[in-house]
Parts: sequence; structure tokens; C-alpha cells
Amino acid sequence: MIDGVIVTPLQQIHDERGKVMHMLREDSPVFQRFGEIYFSCVEPGVVKAWHLHRKMTLNYAVLLGKIKYVLHDDRAGSPTRGETQELFLSPENYFLVTVPPLIWNGFKGVGDTTAIVANCATLPHDPAEIERASPFDGSIAYDWNIRHR
Repeated sequence: MIDGVIVTPLQQIHDERGKVMHMLREDSPVFQRFGEIYFSCVEPGVVKAWHLHRKMTLNYAVLLGKIKYVLHDDRAGSPTRGETQELFLSPENYFLVTVPPLIWNGFKGVGDTTAIVANCATLPHDPAEIERASPFDGSIAYDWNIRHR
């Protein structure tokens, strides 16, 4: 696990009408502040990576579909510098992933349906606060292909 990344199991309440999917409350230990919430849709097989935020903390949960969420720690002085972490998120594997600033991250749609990823960020979107890298240029040593075991 990458230092500072917190994975919190989330509750779903089911009944005959459907369900309620909890994500984040102001009394949660991981809640810092509200900046904005947005939803990112990703098609199966598509990679949305890499990016890091200089100041923003991310709070991701997957409402529909399935993603492979990958984090990479390149922070100087971090006890987990150089480590990469994979998480598979979906309504069936329902977690809130809290990611502090300066962690490279991205995700790939897996399965056969569009995935919807919710992010309750601590700051409003600011393009000057984001750093991006290609998922395929080797700047972060990670292979996004499917690995058959």
C-alpha cells in the first residue's frame, strides 16, 4: 500500500426498489473539505492516465462498471517511493480510495460496460495544479495490458 493512500469500504443499502450507495460524509475520518464532485466515464479497454495533483486530495469510488485503478509513488522522501499499487473497483468491490497530493494515478476501464468513476475532490478543478504523463511512454514503468495468469 502506498503511504498516505486510504482505502475505505463503503456501504450499499439494498431493498426491492434498488439501492443507496454511500460515498463520503463530512464526519468521515478521511473528509478534509469539499472542492467539487465530478464523474468520469471510461469505456472498456480505455486508459485514463497518468496524472497527479500538486495540492488536491482525490476521493474516488466506482458507481457503475469496473476499473483497474493504479497509483504510483514518486515522492522524494516517501517510504513507499517507487511502489505501484493496483486496485480493482466496482459496485461489487465498493471502496472509497483517498489519494493525497503528488501521487501519480490513473485507471483503465475493464469488463464490457462503461464505468462511472465519482471523485469528491478537496479543491475545484484547476489545470495549473495538475501534472500529466502518457500512460504508454515508459515514464512510469507500468504495463496496462491484461495479464493472463
